[in-house]
Amino acid sequence: LPVVPPHFELAPIDKAKTRLNAVVKLLKRKDVTAIVNACDAGREGELIFRLIEQYAAGAKGSLNKPIERLWLQSMTPQAIREGFESLRSDESMQGLADAARSRSEADWLVGINGTRAMTAFNSRDGGFFLTTVGRVQTPTLSIVVEREEKIRKHVARSYWEVHATFDADAGTYEGKWFDPSFKKDPNDADAKADRLWDEAAAQAIVQACQGQPAQVSEESNPTKQSSPLLYDLTSLQREANSRLGFSAKTTLSIAQALYEKHKVLTYPRTDSRALPEDYLATVRKTFESLADHDLPGPLRELSGQARKALNDGYVKPSKRVFDNAKVSDHFAIIPTLETPKSLTEIEAKLYDLVVKRFLAVFYPSAEFLETTRTSTVNVSVPGAGAQQHFQTKGKVLVNPGWLAVYGKEAQDDDSTLVAVAAGETVRTESADVAALKTKPPARYTEATLLSAMEGAGKLIEDDELREAMADKGLGTPATRASIIEGLLMEKYMLREGRDLIPTAKAFQLMTLLRGLDVEDLTKPELTGNWEYQLAEMEHGRLARDAFMAEIDRKSTRLNSSHR
Repeated sequence: LPVVPPHFELAPIDKAKTRLNAVVKLLKRKDVTAIVNACDAGREGELIFRLIEQYAAGAKGSLNKPIERLWLQSMTPQAIREGFESLRSDESMQGLADAARSRSEADWLVGINGTRAMTAFNSRDGGFFLTTVGRVQTPTLSIVVEREEKIRKHVARSYWEVHATFDADAGTYEGKWFDPSFKKDPNDADAKADRLWDEAAAQAIVQACQGQPAQVSEESNPTKQSSPLLYDLTSLQREANSRLGFSAKTTLSIAQALYEKHKVLTYPRTDSRALPEDYLATVRKTFESLADHDLPGPLRELSGQARKALNDGYVKPSKRVFDNAKVSDHFAIIPTLETPKSLTEIEAKLYDLVVKRFLAVFYPSAEFLETTRTSTVNVSVPGAGAQQHFQTKGKVLVNPGWLAVYGKEAQDDDSTLVAVAAGETVRTESADVAALKTKPPARYTEATLLSAMEGAGKLIEDDELREAMADKGLGTPATRASIIEGLLMEKYMLREGRDLIPTAKAFQLMTLLRGLDVEDLTKPELTGNWEYQLAEMEHGRLARDAFMAEIDRKSTRLNSSHR
């Protein structure tokens, strides 16, 4: 130890060997005089090309053929033609190629050296205790362990709420006591305007208010709610986990089948939630396809929603949907022009999620009228003020907009407030005390852990590193599911219902890394630092050798720490 190879040999993966050899054969043909790299327009796409090129060149080190780069963010015929008319030079892609290789090699070096060092330390008294670590998996595990530590340290505190029923001419309505002078306490997250920490004060409010008249004031505001953005893979995995109970791995494999086998969804392994700006015509055709075809079973009603959007002119340019700046090497997940013929039940459920979101994003905003009513009882209670205030909230759906796609055409009765006439005095019909206890933070589910991984950059204090990681997070949409599955397989976490619970092995690893002073492996700052340096490399401001020398030093330090 440490394991730092002088160079990285390449060996083909068994299942891809035949295809790889076919590509290599084409590259080596005498009549092939130039090569166009048309891999995905991003770092990982660049890496795939560079590895194929290296493998094909073998010991010679170069194919000695000119290489140009096709850079596509949109797949319309016009965009492809324009891409071929403005191919980029191989030299201009060198920074991206260096960053791609460096990320790949650095991940391998940190993973192999960290895993061997921690395994050696844990096996020092005999036996073999495999202890895997990695740049993405270990900070992800750390997020789950820190939450579990907060849950274990949580001491439940008792508090009380006062609920009252008020009698108006038009009927009755509920209200909850609150303190209008309440201010948030940064040192007490449990303190809220409607919580009383003294049972005697709560009982005194009930006694004082029973049967008393109350003055009513109301404030109504119209509000609009836009539909959520189109799905990228992480948001689709989150929604499928919380709505359908699918694991991130299951969602990815279903989405992949809908893309590869059925050809009804676009490429799923994307981190973009927008479409290219030249995609409006394709979107229109997709709406027409959905409207005109007889979709199977429960998907049938989507045809009517698609037809309505076309008839009412909803499908139009919008920066919220069409934005080249927000398209990475792939755009958002949307349905294709193919319509499904024979989907399994779970495939149909996931397809339904994507199509509904695709339709909804073009529909108008949902419009509500939100009303906040304050009922004030003019009685003084020691410790609770000279007047007692009760709040009631109502939200009336005025225009369903995009919610119609989800079948919500009308208002639920329970959110409409009983009317109170101007100047009317209501009576406190009854009041009672609810005894409650503060709860610890919830355990992570796959949906909330995916969100935490995606937003891990927000946990970084350093502004520059946080900025570098702003759109990245821990892992990529394509790898997050396998990171979570890997932690479950290595017995660092267990699934209990939808909850993810860290095991004793996870706590032991975190304690070990902190004790050996290699705690940076548990923090997202490591990824933030790498992303910052890789961005510098892409722009030619940092040499690949300098970055890799730093990775070699980290590998050495990892191995010296456990001795």
